[in-house]
Amino acid sequence: MAQESGRRLNDVEACVDEVIRRVGKNVTLGMPLGLGKPVRFANALYERAKADPEIKLHIVTALSLLAPKGGSSLEKRFLEPFTKRLYGDIPELAYARAVSSNTLPPNVTVSEFFFKAGSYLNNRSQQRHYVSSNYTHAVRDLMAQGINVVAQMVSPGDRSGEPGRVSLSCNPDLTLDLIPLMREREAGGQSVALVAELNRNLPYLGHHAAVKETDFDVVFEQPSTDYPLFSAPALAISPEDHLIGFYASTLLRDGGTLQVGIGSLGAALVYSTILRHTQNDDWQAVYQHLDVAGQFPVAATDGGTGTFEEGLYGCSEMMVDGFLYLMQAGVLRRQVYDNADLQELINTGELSESITIESLDVLRKHQLIDSPLRARDVSWLVSVGVLKGSVEFRGGRLVIGEHSVEGNLDNPDARQAIAAYLLGDRLRGGIIMHGGFYVGPERFYQALREMSEEQRSQICMTSVNYINQLYDHRYGNQRLKASQRVHGRFINSAMMYTLNGAAVSDGLDDGRVVSGVGGQYNFVAMAHELPGGRSILTMRATRKSGGETLSNIVFNYAHCTIPRHLRDIVITEYGIADLRGQSDEQVYLRLIRIADSRFQPSLLKQAQKAGKVDAAFRLPDSWCNNTPDTVRGALSAPGRPDLFPAFPFGCDFTDDELRLGKALKALKAETGSRRGKLRVILQAIRARDEQGIYRPLLERMDLADPKGLKQTLDQRLVMHGLQITDPPTNTGKTNG
Repeated sequence: MAQESGRRLNDVEACVDEVIRRVGKNVTLGMPLGLGKPVRFANALYERAKADPEIKLHIVTALSLLAPKGGSSLEKRFLEPFTKRLYGDIPELAYARAVSSNTLPPNVTVSEFFFKAGSYLNNRSQQRHYVSSNYTHAVRDLMAQGINVVAQMVSPGDRSGEPGRVSLSCNPDLTLDLIPLMREREAGGQSVALVAELNRNLPYLGHHAAVKETDFDVVFEQPSTDYPLFSAPALAISPEDHLIGFYASTLLRDGGTLQVGIGSLGAALVYSTILRHTQNDDWQAVYQHLDVAGQFPVAATDGGTGTFEEGLYGCSEMMVDGFLYLMQAGVLRRQVYDNADLQELINTGELSESITIESLDVLRKHQLIDSPLRARDVSWLVSVGVLKGSVEFRGGRLVIGEHSVEGNLDNPDARQAIAAYLLGDRLRGGIIMHGGFYVGPERFYQALREMSEEQRSQICMTSVNYINQLYDHRYGNQRLKASQRVHGRFINSAMMYTLNGAAVSDGLDDGRVVSGVGGQYNFVAMAHELPGGRSILTMRATRKSGGETLSNIVFNYAHCTIPRHLRDIVITEYGIADLRGQSDEQVYLRLIRIADSRFQPSLLKQAQKAGKVDAAFRLPDSWCNNTPDTVRGALSAPGRPDLFPAFPFGCDFTDDELRLGKALKALKAETGSRRGKLRVILQAIRARDEQGIYRPLLERMDLADPKGLKQTLDQRLVMHGLQITDPPTNTGKTNG
């Protein structure tokens, strides 16, 4: 007998009871990555498992978000007030904190296919239970893990004019494909439970993300405990990040497609793209100063320098907040349609979004409609906005109000009447953003909640298998996807890049996982399949480790995420390396060209020793100015030192926290080695603040009046860090 679906319960413990009644005490729980985890239900189920050893709970998910707590005493002092302010009203994921502290009970296991970058490098349990999976294979692998419960936070439709429906909103990415598979599993005799946790703070988004409430077995509703959404605060954009973002913005083609990832590099690209559109003279001044087209011809052949008159279309597994800023700036506005024939006509310019009587002629010429018009023609023309929404087909004629018109497009009188009374103004139903999931700062969520219905209708959150690959999907086939994704620019970040063209993005050569493959491989591969598509991998040229500066362009590495045969475009703060279709020697040299100059000679020597570069080759002088000073000089080219701010889209930190954060970052960099640690401690012991300039900052750290030797040393360390980064003459807000 089929069990009741869509059963609303207002007691979370009753929800747990119902799930256990349905599936028993062996629970394999699948939850979405990131924001969409149902925290109240997940915590209640975890606590039940802790209390009952007979329950075997296996949680399969990704990106379990936790408020930062910090490692050192100074980090904890800095973060505690900040996290209380941002996350104080958000319940913490109990299992995730237990994972972080290695306190999971023996009857609970957590497997993730994507970590927050670097969060579990030293967590042996999570390293053992990590599941390596392309994002597009995650549904398959979740099913292979034997999930019998799927649970997700959803937005209720009753407040959005869609009673009986709920929105998967931030996470339709996997759930849209999991729901029918779970029902197939149930039809095969296995016990399953699908749980929805309503939260009215979650923005309601329609289209594919809106599903029937009865698709779930249990719906938990308790408005009094609805919690704010987990916020991912914006990180500072460094000068290096800004220059990388600027170079990436030169490769965007007006009328094209954009995918971009989270983090400061993605934010830098968004900012420079907006700058190109809204302050093109300033953007052009930097472009000319860097001689981008002369130094890196791919920018001239594949990119652009003008404003975005046609606009861009967003197609990204993650809808970062940057897409909202692009929308507000008028950059993200190219609409795509779910009909490949229609989309191809728009792409070729044969059909415009503005409707005229000639629009019908074009559609007829390409056999999309007949003449005289038939009922199915009229229905479709109304749905896409060619005809007004109130037009009906009755008795072989087109009827609107008091007008009844013959549907013969060869009849001059009929054409005149159709043009006068029946035509719509513009095509409708267009989408400017397809996304799989989202997470961002609170102001991003608020903006989504406050959008007009028209704005919301242009965003379609959908299956990641629709977005991340070109294969046919129930929401659209390969032809449709290819027609929508013209001039695709798929921009993702890497940790390292080898001279032979392989990218290292998710793990280390000792086997430890830093984050996960996610969708990077899929987008890189898709860029090679789409006509006019380009994969762009961005990374900083260097990193700090153990107090040393190391190159992120390396001769070789014992792990890769993207294999060498998929090499395409790589960007550092020192320029653009166009690798597609190039010989190995050219690949090696183009990557050396955009490496930091401190490492170019050794990289060249290794390449020549391996026989990959002619032994007679010498580094040109023009390649040898890749220094941090060059980066700062490039960004000040228009004579506008404020043109590339650290937080162009707002900041969750106070001015004092920005100053302290910069000081603590400097301390951490200087104490990366044992010798550096000793040197900093000796310098800190001598630090003084006789005039009390730093007292407000020390009060923020609760170190203005230290008690005991440990607090006194912490106070002196903070003083020393401030004296390095924020000397007494500079008492204003820093820029990074």
